[in-house]
Amino acid sequence: DHSHVEGENLAHMKIAPSNAEFAFRFYKQVTEEGRDKNVFFSPLSLSTAFAMLSLGARSNTLSQLHKCLSFNLTEMEEQEIHWGFQRLLQLLNDTHREIQLNMGNTLFIDDRLKLQKKFVDDVTNLYDSAVIPSDFQNSERALKVINDYIKTKTHGKIVDLLKKLDEGTLMILTNYVYFKGYWEEPFNALLTEDDDFFVDAKNSVKVKMMQQRAAYNVHRDENLSCWVVEIPYKGNAAAFFVLPDEGNMKQVEDALLRDTVSNWSQSLEQREINLYLPKFSISGSYDVKSLLVKMGVTDVFGNNADFSGVAENTLLEVSGAIHKAKVDVSENGTEAAAVTMMFMVGASQHFSPPPEIRFNRPFVMMIFDKGTYSILFMGKIMNP
Repeated sequence: DHSHVEGENLAHMKIAPSNAEFAFRFYKQVTEEGRDKNVFFSPLSLSTAFAMLSLGARSNTLSQLHKCLSFNLTEMEEQEIHWGFQRLLQLLNDTHREIQLNMGNTLFIDDRLKLQKKFVDDVTNLYDSAVIPSDFQNSERALKVINDYIKTKTHGKIVDLLKKLDEGTLMILTNYVYFKGYWEEPFNALLTEDDDFFVDAKNSVKVKMMQQRAAYNVHRDENLSCWVVEIPYKGNAAAFFVLPDEGNMKQVEDALLRDTVSNWSQSLEQREINLYLPKFSISGSYDVKSLLVKMGVTDVFGNNADFSGVAENTLLEVSGAIHKAKVDVSENGTEAAAVTMMFMVGASQHFSPPPEIRFNRPFVMMIFDKGTYSILFMGKIMNP
């Protein structure tokens, strides 16, 4: 049946707007905690983990999850959400791509729990999740198994994610995402030099500033007083860097909504610029529980939780949820080893010198997967 296949192939498009909506709402929640901190997280990882969890949620617990993840069930059926993620995971994990992108889900479940067969089938088939029976009574060993697993899956980037296991833990749901992208046009490492990055009006720190004169997709937003530069990776992904004019970060952050970013994307024009971008490595760790509670997800984490779809005769609640993400940006791309390359630039007749866009003050960054319209990562660099 052709139309069914067609629908399956486009299933991920149906959830893209909700996932973007959630990304910006979560970003706002995180930045309210502290405006002057670096921020870095994977909205897609969070959406996927909680959508998967929703398979076993019922009643109010379920509707709170849908609402938080921005899924409106008058516009789509519940099953379509899961089909969307299933397709998204297939597309993202395609091994033929030029970027390395692995995303996956794992459930570590206490071997004393009697799981509902439908739940195990659904997480396995729809979310390609591994279900790993664990001996949570031996918490030291369980902790090591989980941390080693995450370390392997994130290629050593994220170590010792869990510090301790709460007593009574019965289930741990993890979602990991690993991304390694190479810029279409690498920066020449020989041009990288020390420069000042102005953390605020009074303070600056030294950074390694990369530079490149090239044609990029650029947009100057006069309303919000910021520059938007898109730097493409090989393989249909791109990073979006948003540079607010001095003192303008809050105004830009308040406008960070799906429509704003969509307008930026549509307004990009290719022009030659002198781009200055610092090398940086930042990470973010978040107590997702406290953030989601503020976003209205209260039942999931308390004794009102209804996860009767997960296990038989067991009262389950989510005792904690943590999220950690890390990024390295360098001449070669994002989280990549350096290669020295020399290349020649042909002289061309330009009547006006290209504008200089210098990321030497706080900026916002997003990494998009263009094929699935997904925001893989989102962050704010206050101090590289």
